[in-house]
Amino acid sequence: MKRSLLFLLATSAIAWQAQAIPAGNSAPQPMAISETIPAAVDKPYSGLIRLNVDATDTQRGIVRVTETIPVQAGALTLLYPEWLPGHHSPSGPIEKLAGLIVTANNQVIPWQRDSVDVYAFHLDIPAGVTEITAQYQYLSPTSESQGRIQSTPEMVNLQWNTLALYPAGYFTRQIQIQPTVIYPTGWKSASALEISGITPDGQTPNVVQYKTTDFDTLIDSPVMAGRYTRTETLAPGVRLNLIADKPEDMAMTDKQLNAHRQLIAQAVKLYGAQHYSHYDFLLALSEKLGGIGLEHHQSSEDGEGADYFSKWDKSAVGRDLLAHEYNHSWNGKYRRPADLWTPDYKTPMRDSLLWVYEGQTQFWGYVLAARSGLWQQKDALEALALVAATYDNRAGRHWRPVEDTTNDPIISQRRPKGWLSWQRSEDYYSEGQLIWLDVDSLLRQQTHGKHSLDDFAKAFFGMRDRDWGELTYNFDDVVKTLNDIMPYDWAAFFNQRLNQRSTHAPLDWISRGGYKLVYSDEPTDWIKGVEGARHMAELSFSLGLSTSEKGKVSSVMWDSPAFNAGLTVGSELVAVDGHAFSNDLLKTAIKNAKANKTPIKLLIKQGDNYRDVAIPYYDGLRYPRLEKIDKTHSYLEDLLAAKN
Repeated sequence: MKRSLLFLLATSAIAWQAQAIPAGNSAPQPMAISETIPAAVDKPYSGLIRLNVDATDTQRGIVRVTETIPVQAGALTLLYPEWLPGHHSPSGPIEKLAGLIVTANNQVIPWQRDSVDVYAFHLDIPAGVTEITAQYQYLSPTSESQGRIQSTPEMVNLQWNTLALYPAGYFTRQIQIQPTVIYPTGWKSASALEISGITPDGQTPNVVQYKTTDFDTLIDSPVMAGRYTRTETLAPGVRLNLIADKPEDMAMTDKQLNAHRQLIAQAVKLYGAQHYSHYDFLLALSEKLGGIGLEHHQSSEDGEGADYFSKWDKSAVGRDLLAHEYNHSWNGKYRRPADLWTPDYKTPMRDSLLWVYEGQTQFWGYVLAARSGLWQQKDALEALALVAATYDNRAGRHWRPVEDTTNDPIISQRRPKGWLSWQRSEDYYSEGQLIWLDVDSLLRQQTHGKHSLDDFAKAFFGMRDRDWGELTYNFDDVVKTLNDIMPYDWAAFFNQRLNQRSTHAPLDWISRGGYKLVYSDEPTDWIKGVEGARHMAELSFSLGLSTSEKGKVSSVMWDSPAFNAGLTVGSELVAVDGHAFSNDLLKTAIKNAKANKTPIKLLIKQGDNYRDVAIPYYDGLRYPRLEKIDKTHSYLEDLLAAKN
């Protein structure tokens, strides 16, 4: 037989490599990586997948799954969701999938995990097999060290991306699936999924069968279920589903309920359209279930403390959560960055436009919290002052632009950082919010109040009422929409604030809004609320740290007095001026140092080592607030006012 040209070229290359390697030395070459997983194609998957979930073992948090998948003979790859919407990162908890056994016709079909992509399982389906059954467990965390708690004796949060495998080679919107869940007896569940059948109350087993849907909609429609539940209608088709540790935690006043109803009314007035057939808030009120705020197209997973309603008049901290996640139905779910949209959960996401997706949502979350009555306008102003001061004092802005922080979901996946103010984190959220405040104030100033970011919201997110598909966009689309409202060099505007290093945060909106950022020695009610909710003292703008009630240092500002004294996250303040530590005592010492010009003396414990430090800081307590400029019209107050 004649040898092929390809063979001759290959052998010649091998011979050349052998000659190039010095005698007596080993020089390995990289082993080629083969693509073993079929690429997603936009065509229907043949047949219906049936997903049966047993969620009754809530004490141990073990969820048992049986998934029946129609197949054809030959190679098959099953995928576990890796790149998760809302997480913007490859954070699918594959390590919690256990006990995987695949069978067909009473015979076990072996699987092999892909050597490159550990989220993929390869199988060889024998001739004559038309259906396989995969059985496995999802082992949800039993302590916070393993991840967010998703199951307690009173409630469970089921996220379908943790429970379902899917066949590779297809756009996931083309895969049809029918889920069924067994819940503990007497429990009730809430989800954006529509129900086709349900066991009568009190009967065992407590089975809920959901209507057939596509795999994308399944993943985007989580469940909250519990022993104690309450549902209130906020608007036609919009429900507030409460799941609580105790029945009394769900008690609410008419004023509180009306504020949640006004959230829907104000959002619809803002956008002028709705992109869902119905919407479900899944709000857990718990001290046991892990906190969460995760957006979906027709629902949101929300977690607040058990005292969400009972502490209403004491603190407004956290009450923007529902406003933020609800906004995502328009911004992030309906309108989605083109480079973030993917055809399946294997394809990597690109996060370059998260300053729109999350930054503008953060903006509208604050605004709609104020417009609806979830916050008073005073709450919003005090919260914005803290955001402005935090990012204006973030040292990391000297080396890392905001746009680069859109990579943080992939880089760090929300793992704790020792030097947050220097490393930066997902700053596209709140510094993105500041950028959009600049946009709004500039629009209002240049058009004398005729135009604002409300116009952008309606033009960019509010088209095609009742379309609950997905409409992608890019940077140029954002710029064009703003130019249609008011001609300006918006591309340069964003480039300066997103891609350039800077000394200060974008804060022009404060003066345009009729205010100035000042620091005083008394905390605002908002900061008091933050300190109470987090059981800490906020001293970032004075000594340059925050501490828990027991003296643990939870943050240290880069190049601050605390930093220069050698303090780190995890250090423990044992004593202040020779007395046992308390946050009140530390605050008093900061005041006294300003009056007496004497260093603040601390006993520090770091690991097993103790040491005394004397910090020469004499500027006293400093807390940010927005101060009104007399006789100045406030565009900022206009922004926060409810729409009629």
